[in-house]
Amino acid sequence: MAATREDGDVMARYRSPLVSRYASAEMAYNFSERKKFGTWRRLEKAIKVLFPLQSLGLSITDEQIREMEANLDNIDFKMAAEEEKKLRHDVMAHVHTFAHCCPKAAAIIHLGATSCYVGDNTDLIVLRDGFNLLLPKLARVISRLADFAEKYADMPALGFTHYQPAQLTTVGKRCCLWIQDLCMDLQNLERARDDLRFRGVKGTTGTQASFLQLFEGDHSKVEELDRLVTAKAGFKRAYMVTGQTYSRKVDIGVLAVLASLGASIHKICTDIRLLANLKEIEEPFEKDQIGSSAMPYKRNPMRSERCCSLARHLMTLVMDPLQTAAVQWFERTLDDSANRRVCLAEAFLTADIILSTLQNVSEGLVVYPKVIERRIRQELPFMATENIIMAMVKAGGNRQDCHEKIRVLSQQAAAVVKQEGGDNDFIARVRADPYFSPIHKQLESLLDPSSFTGRAPQQVAKFLKEEVRPALIPYKNEMGGKIELAL
Repeated sequence: MAATREDGDVMARYRSPLVSRYASAEMAYNFSERKKFGTWRRLEKAIKVLFPLQSLGLSITDEQIREMEANLDNIDFKMAAEEEKKLRHDVMAHVHTFAHCCPKAAAIIHLGATSCYVGDNTDLIVLRDGFNLLLPKLARVISRLADFAEKYADMPALGFTHYQPAQLTTVGKRCCLWIQDLCMDLQNLERARDDLRFRGVKGTTGTQASFLQLFEGDHSKVEELDRLVTAKAGFKRAYMVTGQTYSRKVDIGVLAVLASLGASIHKICTDIRLLANLKEIEEPFEKDQIGSSAMPYKRNPMRSERCCSLARHLMTLVMDPLQTAAVQWFERTLDDSANRRVCLAEAFLTADIILSTLQNVSEGLVVYPKVIERRIRQELPFMATENIIMAMVKAGGNRQDCHEKIRVLSQQAAAVVKQEGGDNDFIARVRADPYFSPIHKQLESLLDPSSFTGRAPQQVAKFLKEEVRPALIPYKNEMGGKIELAL
């Protein structure tokens, strides 16, 4: 049975869940049409204000500039949509819409500008602002995990390689592996943001020919206008050469660092999901939260699962700018446009969502020490065999005889665990064997978990002090505020 559709019913139209369910209001606004077209208008005004075009004989009055200023955010989106439907050109549709509410300035709107002057420059502003929204969020996640790592720096935990029991680590040291990846992402995002340049004023194919004509062959004035517009937009530099657009390789660099962030978060949240299955660590679980409609006892790690789900989407998006950059012919083709409308926004929205979700998780991680201790007790006896052999040799025993005794006892204990489902009784067997009587009193110290964690606690302290905390200093005023998820 198909549901009925009524005209005007907003729920009868597809809405991206990135915005309707998950994204922050700030990031949703950053990629909104209101910010996009409002920025277009500001760029239209900037080119008239930043350089005395009147000195070139152009009729531009202060009254016209004031009219443009008063209508920067007075955008008739309905009219713009109707114009675009008629003109099949989004920039000209908004030029006409802006001119409609600025009758005195209508004659000078888009003077000296091109579609990519407003479009590409706006995109670069939005990308930069997107990074500025993501970076404090990433810093907060790192800070929360750093506090967690510091708290549990000394708590032994069973390590896993190949998802098989390995030597011990600590809860805090394992968390530092997550933090290290995120610190790399912090550096990558900062670098990608700082490497962004403005397109500036370059003309239709990047040669600035129209501006050179406008300024009657004065190259210095063309360069000065480019510099002024770039500075007004908050950029230190503009790309020295462009085609009609800035190089689409720039978009590759932007989405590559976001995809890398997605990989980090996927790994972290996968670890948390596995730890939840082991009942060692869980993400926060709300009082009225339901894990399953059919199994009331379930406590599913749905936040971590959401992060993994969306991180996969984020990782795939980098393929779009890779292919787009590869197929741009000569100075530009338009087959970049529709693709970029989707992939750039979705990448930042997705990164924003998974960072908010991971912050929520990191602020409420629950550790179950008794479960961790029990798992260590199950595996540690086998790991301690080398220590037992060394102790017996020091007590006068024969290394080869001891090795054979331990081999037999350990295989008997393994059979109890694997074939009978019992607990590891290897140490009990050692205690019961008179051969090992010289070291019976040493067994407790030989089995102290903290003696198996190496320098893990010291590594945590050094890493947090020398690498993590200094990296967070630029964000020290943005560390407040907990994340509460609506869904």
